[in-house]
Amino acid sequence: MALLAPTLQEYFTAHLVTQRAVSAATIRAYRDTWRLFLAFLSEKANVPVHKLETTHVGPAQVIAFLDHLEHERGNGTATRNSRLAAIKAMTAFQATRAPELLDTIARIHAIPVKKHPRPQVTFLTSQETQALLDAITTATWTGRRDRAMFTLAVQTGLRLSEITGLSIADVHLGAASHVACTGKGRKERATPLTASTASVLKAYLQERTTRPGHALFPNPRGQALSADAVQQRLCLHLAQAATTCPGLASKHVTVHSLRHTAAMRFLDAGIDAAVIALWLGHESIATTSIYLHADMAIKRKALDRTRQPGTPAGDYQPADPLLSWLQSL
Repeated sequence: MALLAPTLQEYFTAHLVTQRAVSAATIRAYRDTWRLFLAFLSEKANVPVHKLETTHVGPAQVIAFLDHLEHERGNGTATRNSRLAAIKAMTAFQATRAPELLDTIARIHAIPVKKHPRPQVTFLTSQETQALLDAITTATWTGRRDRAMFTLAVQTGLRLSEITGLSIADVHLGAASHVACTGKGRKERATPLTASTASVLKAYLQERTTRPGHALFPNPRGQALSADAVQQRLCLHLAQAATTCPGLASKHVTVHSLRHTAAMRFLDAGIDAAVIALWLGHESIATTSIYLHADMAIKRKALDRTRQPGTPAGDYQPADPLLSWLQSL
């Protein structure tokens, strides 16, 4: 039987990189999936990874791998579905090279994605946002870096990958201060900066340019911070902020929550959803609708507009218990 390695190597080098020219993020996502899947297959078949054959990949093995992700690795449904998509993408390419495997590949592609409820959007209030930024000490270089990084994240709503991918040259300070980034789908966009954010970045850049590397937010070696490092720094500052703002302790806040925070701030200011979608770099305005569902104030205003004539606006207030008792006499 044919080995799996040559097909896999051709898929990643010739197909993804040369023919399709997919983004580095997509290659990393597919690579990580197949690293996990190959290790799983190797353990189950008791065969070294480089000796795995195409027959080792079938619908039963894929389903077992997905169950392994959920029950043993503790991955969520979204991660499970993305791993399945990466496997299906490679096997679709394999079908063009090995037509004798078409039946097996068709059964793999028949494996359904698992539906899951959309998680509630987590965002910070203005008070919580300020508490977070105030909790970041500026007595050290890493503190000043983190203060600039999270100030930028809260104001611009950049994705985590966009933040870690920024270089010094991407920040433009002046009459029309903005930051340029390459977002999901390799779409380029420029995001304006407020005067306060521009001021923080200006002070930070004066010190940053004296250090090695070109990443806007570097690690001690001058290289761009990893996604895990940024999340770890955020958790550190959140723990400190929770001492002065107890509401933060009950929230599961990630770097993506700061993106939600920026969107909810725009929504609260009455900015149209289409403008918010443009600001955040959403492919479709439908993606931005999650913030409409999360904003209780918008729902409350809608309820007030649809009350029956003569009914005063506001929340329901039960009758006073003493008056109710008197009425019952």
